[in-house]
Parts: sequence; C-alpha cells; structure tokens
Amino acid sequence: MRVKSIHRERETEKVRVLIVDDSKDIRDRLVKLCELVPNVEVIGQAADGCEGLQAIRELEPDLVTLDLGMPKMGGIEVLQVLKAKENKSQIIVLSSFTEPVYQKCFELGAAYVLDKTKDIDRLLKILREA
Repeated sequence: MRVKSIHRERETEKVRVLIVDDSKDIRDRLVKLCELVPNVEVIGQAADGCEGLQAIRELEPDLVTLDLGMPKMGGIEVLQVLKAKENKSQIIVLSSFTEPVYQKCFELGAAYVLDKTKDIDRLLKILREA
C-alpha cells in the first residue's frame, strides 16, 4: 500500500535514501539494491534508531528504510518520534517481525512494511517507482 508519494522539485533529481539497520550485511545489500536504480542515491546509513533519528534530522532524506529490531532505539520508537515531529520522509519498514506489528507501523506513519527476508524484490520495485 502506498501512503504518500515522494515529491521532488524536478524529475531529474535523485530520490535521497537513508538506510537504518543494525546489520551491516543488510545495509550493504540495500546499498547495492539502490545502486541498481538510476534515480536513487543513498545519502547515509545508521546502525541504530538514535543514529537514524539524528541522520534524518541532518540529512532530510526523501525515503528511509527502517529496521524494527535495533539496539538503543528500535524502529517503533523511531516511528513514534517521527510522527510527533511531523516527519516528511517516506518510511519503508524492513523487518523480519511478524504481521501483528505491521498495523502499528502503518498507524505511526510507515508508507510500506516489508519482510526483509522475502520482500527485497518488492523494495526494488518501490524504488523504481519513486
């Protein structure tokens, strides 16, 4: 389900992506996936929710991929903070958590919730449509 679209000033501008995940392997995989899409640029990475919030504030990405299970501050807490601050970045939750958590993510403003163990191809499609 697409909740909101990414608005860019010009069609030639790249979609600026921030990757927030505690797994370096997943972050590396997502960077490689983003490199497959010409209009997408990874502008930063964060290994936990606290770093993610700081990077969102400083970098103002168009799109954020967000893991739920991270040290220091998990993805649900990040979503709660972002909702309170009326965040403008589109959030794509990537997690291996089960579906009951998904509804909470949508309530907190996530545009998509994907299972990172099997929906990576769907993420590629979302990036290409951005």
